[in-house]
Amino acid sequence: MSAVLDTRSPPRSLGQVLGEWGPILVGLMALYVPTIIAFGRTIWQSEEQAHGPIIIAVVAWLVWDKRHVLLAAPERLAPVSGWGLILVGLLAYVLGRSQTIPLLDIGSLIPIAAGAVLALRGRTALKVLWFPFLFAVFAIPLPGLLIDAATGPLKQSVSVIAETVLYALGYPIARTGVILSVGQYQLLVADACSGLNSIFSLSALGLLYLYLMRYRSVAHNALLIASILPIAFFANVVRVMILVLVTYHFGDETGQGFAHGFAGMVLFVIALVLLFAFDSILRFVFFRKRGTDR
Repeated sequence: MSAVLDTRSPPRSLGQVLGEWGPILVGLMALYVPTIIAFGRTIWQSEEQAHGPIIIAVVAWLVWDKRHVLLAAPERLAPVSGWGLILVGLLAYVLGRSQTIPLLDIGSLIPIAAGAVLALRGRTALKVLWFPFLFAVFAIPLPGLLIDAATGPLKQSVSVIAETVLYALGYPIARTGVILSVGQYQLLVADACSGLNSIFSLSALGLLYLYLMRYRSVAHNALLIASILPIAFFANVVRVMILVLVTYHFGDETGQGFAHGFAGMVLFVIALVLLFAFDSILRFVFFRKRGTDR
């Protein structure tokens, strides 16, 4: 009989793990707990960026789910690349914190954390944790220039489609730019109604859904990702039409009160239902095709 050599790494003690990751965790908390508190009092209070804390919580859960990678022995270390990323992240953090640039302030967390994983656990661990780092991008506030560039055309398109559909249904509606006049009321399609926020949030949810479902078909994943933008846009058009109809039938006070916030929830529910329905169609098509090819 021949002896079998066990090449597995011996289990690591709690002291070893704490000795390696303790300083990293303390450093990350010292840097980003003040940032998270400040964002919670300012940026994350707005409707456009309210998803930020949820993204951070999901990222923490995703990393915890892969904690075995962080507790394992180092493999294929890349200390030069790791410390290079940490240095870049720290420079971005200092610039963002000192100049009040949210994009760099919270965004610097990604290269710093990725660099720490590279330096302490290596490329293999970074490959396993690729999705949490990608998903963390959704916690970064969108730059103002990008928001301004995208919001205008989106509001215009939403206004045109809402007017066209409601006019075809017989409602006395007219449009001037992004102002909709229905009956005796005038409604301004504000930035929050452009759909940019719903596109961003639904994109995050769609990617998380694909990651958890782990579809093997590239075409399935690509089509589902490509559907996010039109689904979010369509759902936002429905939201605006609901607000117009509520205002027309029940008055301006109702349309701008509870119904306004409720319409936002309806928007997200509609978008999710459409996304899951389209996914069901894709699963039927691709699974049927796979069965036919056998």
